[in-house]
Amino acid sequence: MTNKNSTVDTIRELLHAANDILITSHIRPDGDAIGSVLGLGLALMATGKDVQIVLEDGLPATFKHLSGADLVSKTIKEDYDLAVVVDSSDMDRTGSILGERQPDISIDHHITNTQFARHNLVEDKPAAAAIIADHLVDWDLPITPPAVEALLTGIITDTIGFSTSNMTGDVLRTAADLVDHGADIHMLYNKALNLRSYSETKLWGLGLNRMQRKGRVVWTSITKEDKKLSHFNGKGSADIINLLAEVKDADIAIVLLEETSHQVKVSWRAKQPYDISNLALSFGGGGHPAAAGAEVPGTLENVEQQILNATFDYIHKGTPPIN
Repeated sequence: MTNKNSTVDTIRELLHAANDILITSHIRPDGDAIGSVLGLGLALMATGKDVQIVLEDGLPATFKHLSGADLVSKTIKEDYDLAVVVDSSDMDRTGSILGERQPDISIDHHITNTQFARHNLVEDKPAAAAIIADHLVDWDLPITPPAVEALLTGIITDTIGFSTSNMTGDVLRTAADLVDHGADIHMLYNKALNLRSYSETKLWGLGLNRMQRKGRVVWTSITKEDKKLSHFNGKGSADIINLLAEVKDADIAIVLLEETSHQVKVSWRAKQPYDISNLALSFGGGGHPAAAGAEVPGTLENVEQQILNATFDYIHKGTPPIN
């Protein structure tokens, strides 16, 4: 296995040797993906590097308040000599941005990471943004206010406001350092987690009305018609999974999002001691012990039955230890 310190050093050398850098992340980017691409990208730009930040699905409206949000593009506009992928466990999750090109660098925090880049820095942190924040000094990159607000947003969102079970004192200290460097934690927390549009809230209502529970599992589905009725134009399900995860009478929460008539996005959340990362992996997805997801082919009805059967089967077979 590659020594982590050696990988950190190699990444520093590659970042400083490159002139034109492409940074991308996974499809349907969440706060950690956005915070990571912007945080790293803005820090590199402050050193004079030419940086393209490209995401197949673009920037969600929730994060348009961040500095550098206007730099996020859906297409590659110029040639580049270094490709960096952040917060993505495998190549497929990045969509078609890189085509067949192998990324030069992957910076990620998912335990299901497939080591798909030439150089992979995978650390057990609650957010990829925390990894980047911790290594800015190691990479001789400036800690600027625009970069730190993006990185703190990544940490806030992926830890659901510092509340997930994988939070540690080290990550809290990283967040505190970002605040000390100028990040407005109150504003960032409020805009990332608290403020919701009318359409998002309407979508929640439709999903919650369809919520079901059996034993210690709670689930719901979001249909294409639901998104039309609520006028929600976002790519995901407005984070309704976080609401279901708060149901105290359940240990595992599932949201099934009908993307097309033959494709469903599945999100799981689990309380300790359950580890649903391998369950997601069995459906071609991945993630963390407490939060994972997968894209599953089939109709919403058929996929829902597959997912529920697999989840209950996993529970009945016993809980494997958390990695």
